[in-house]
Amino acid sequence: MAESSAAPGADTNGTAPAAAPAEKPRLQQRYLSEVVPALTRDFNYQNPMQVPRVAKVTVNVGVGESIANAKALDATVRDVSIITGQKPLIKKARKSIAQFKLREGMNVGVMVTLRGERMWEFLDRLMNAALPRTRDFRGIPRRSFDGRGNFTLGLREQLIFPEINYDQVDKARGLEVSVVTTARTDQEARRLLELLGMPFQREGDAAPELAPVRRRTVPQRRRR
Repeated sequence: MAESSAAPGADTNGTAPAAAPAEKPRLQQRYLSEVVPALTRDFNYQNPMQVPRVAKVTVNVGVGESIANAKALDATVRDVSIITGQKPLIKKARKSIAQFKLREGMNVGVMVTLRGERMWEFLDRLMNAALPRTRDFRGIPRRSFDGRGNFTLGLREQLIFPEINYDQVDKARGLEVSVVTTARTDQEARRLLELLGMPFQREGDAAPELAPVRRRTVPQRRRR
């Protein structure tokens, strides 16, 4: 009796089975299963294409110190690559500024544009892992929208991301994260990010103001 020459796992025709589809990121699954129905109910969308979605996320880091220290740019590129999982693009100066000793074409920062799965995974880590690690974190201000449904968030240091090794960081640097959505209004974009899990400040919550410093009055001496 002849033995079958088909590879293990193949069908009777000898062809390999189709690969299983890759699982979508957790935040993208939440958007499809929970956020889309909630937005449709809140804003009475008649067409599924009207439901706003996250189009892209950009991460910008200014490295003005690279003019005097070339290693600062290499360290920033390394940190941003670790945080986003994508090699950043180096931004160059568009014009010369003599006051800052800046010449056209000098490297002044790095930028990454995230789309697709990397975008969803970065947003998930930002909202659920990085932001809660911020010192004295009390939520994100609700006013950081540009009027066209886009949201910009400033981070003081890259150390809040758990992927960064503290011992390998030469200096704490701030990041600017911009979330670009297809929403037509800030209200729709804010609701979209709220449903995704963005930790916005509650209405009425704000950082406590520092009490004014009272100056001590020194009594003047009487003239004789």
